[in-house]
Amino acid sequence: MTRKTVRCWLVAAMFLVPVLVIAQSKGKVIEEIVARVNNEIITLSDLDKARASLRDDVTQDCPGCPQDKFDSLYREREKDLLRDLIDQSLLAQRAKDDDINVESDLIKRLDEIREQNKLPDMDAFEKAVESEGGVSWEDYKNRIRKGLLTQEVIRKEVGQRITIGHDEVQKYYDERQSEFVRPEQVLLAQISFKTEGKNPDEVAAAQKKANDMRARLDKGDDFFELAKRYSEGPTAKQSGELGAFERGQLSKQIEDIVFAMNKNQLTDVIQTKVDFEILKVVDHYPAGQQPLEKVEPEIMNKMYLERMQPVLRTFLGELREESYVVVKSGYVDSAGVPGNTVIQEVPATPDTKEKKAKAKKAKLAGQ
Repeated sequence: MTRKTVRCWLVAAMFLVPVLVIAQSKGKVIEEIVARVNNEIITLSDLDKARASLRDDVTQDCPGCPQDKFDSLYREREKDLLRDLIDQSLLAQRAKDDDINVESDLIKRLDEIREQNKLPDMDAFEKAVESEGGVSWEDYKNRIRKGLLTQEVIRKEVGQRITIGHDEVQKYYDERQSEFVRPEQVLLAQISFKTEGKNPDEVAAAQKKANDMRARLDKGDDFFELAKRYSEGPTAKQSGELGAFERGQLSKQIEDIVFAMNKNQLTDVIQTKVDFEILKVVDHYPAGQQPLEKVEPEIMNKMYLERMQPVLRTFLGELREESYVVVKSGYVDSAGVPGNTVIQEVPATPDTKEKKAKAKKAKLAGQ
């Protein structure tokens, strides 16, 4: 496993946790606070890490770019780095206020990352993170946790503000029909029982589980509910949904089976190199113009993403109004007003919803 791989894990965590490393030695400050968000701080180290991550992102997004184009892309994104760190802190604090718990999701996400990197257990994963990732295991988990918390806040607080009607989807489809001319596709879902890295007895047990599950499906049990409860594959959380596939995108073994099947048919138990699995052909679409009912989820997702950013910015603006956000002179928050005073260190005290509401009232009253 390479350092690049571990870095990708850190990017996947999405959000940096502000780390308090303020100290004085003979009057010399060895870390600088650039912003305070209620009782949390953002340090110069946090900002420098975000800058380094941004450089890597621009390099990946624009491979082989001339230096002037690279610099232009970097400058365009760099202007919002401090704003984004403040936003991340606000969202994480809102998750705490709302008592959002993502510990079960955290365990599943860590296990998914471990599987993707073919590590045998969590102890091996922890050692890899600390030896190759350059961070402690607790810091790494906290970054993943913070990302999950903020995603849940966005889903809960922002997602419910976005409504997309069927008429809007129909209009989008009618205006862009050429985008939905596609090759033949199958839409698949999966129930999987792992065999990779297991001894013969464990493999036999996995096969028995798969055969028993196939028998339950023959009796009429719901495929998606069983997948969500019992599948050992990474798609269990999505009720086993794998997505759409064209010819050539699946192994020959699987392709020959599923492309000969019709909508709602189930495969027998299939043994692959890593599992025993049962596949459901959720739908089978012929080549050509795809019907609206097939592409409606895709259209709704596109429309949702287009509307998300302005609604999210409105919500973040509301959070700022309810919060105490100050930026040190010399640093720019592109969603606020640069500060002009030195940030003073004060003892941390819990921020409650009531306290934030009082602060907002005082602010409006000009106090």
